[in-house]
Amino acid sequence: MEAAKRLFAQHGYGGVSLDTIASEAGVSKQGLLYYFPKKVVLYRAVLQNVLDVWLDYMDVLGHRDDDPETALRTYIAGKLRFSREHPHGSRVFASEVIAGAPHFADEIERRVVPALHADEQVYRRWVERGLCRPMDTRHLMVVLWAATQAYADFASQICLILGKPELEQQDFDDAEKVIVEMVLRSVLRNPGD
Repeated sequence: MEAAKRLFAQHGYGGVSLDTIASEAGVSKQGLLYYFPKKVVLYRAVLQNVLDVWLDYMDVLGHRDDDPETALRTYIAGKLRFSREHPHGSRVFASEVIAGAPHFADEIERRVVPALHADEQVYRRWVERGLCRPMDTRHLMVVLWAATQAYADFASQICLILGKPELEQQDFDDAEKVIVEMVLRSVLRNPGD
């Protein structure tokens, strides 16, 4: 799975053969085919694994229904941690979505959309309680995903901008501070609002 994830992230679905994946994983093609009879089955398994981990990192807002500041801080930190710890997975998922999700749209609709709706309900409760400003939560979540996943999906561009060969923990910490500050200033109500 790790070899497939890395190769799909580097070359896309169409740019990788089962022969290459088997060779990279140190197994025979026949051994690989025993578990994954088609490349699309392996690809979907990789995406499923990525989505499982990603949704675990996303499952934060509802657990801190009483405290939007802590919930949003934790959510952003978790999404950046996902980008740092699972950059290949993030890139595979992004590539699939950019291509129009030809192999995984059903799972995105089945699992990501309900998670987004649950987060929308939490945000609406914060608004109703006067803790947050009203806004379209769908777009807020898209902005959070884009801002945090950029550190995996566009790491090479960010490295060029920062003038370094690879991102370090401090870069993720700095990004977290900026993203958290922007989001909290935008969504939290001040006592005088």
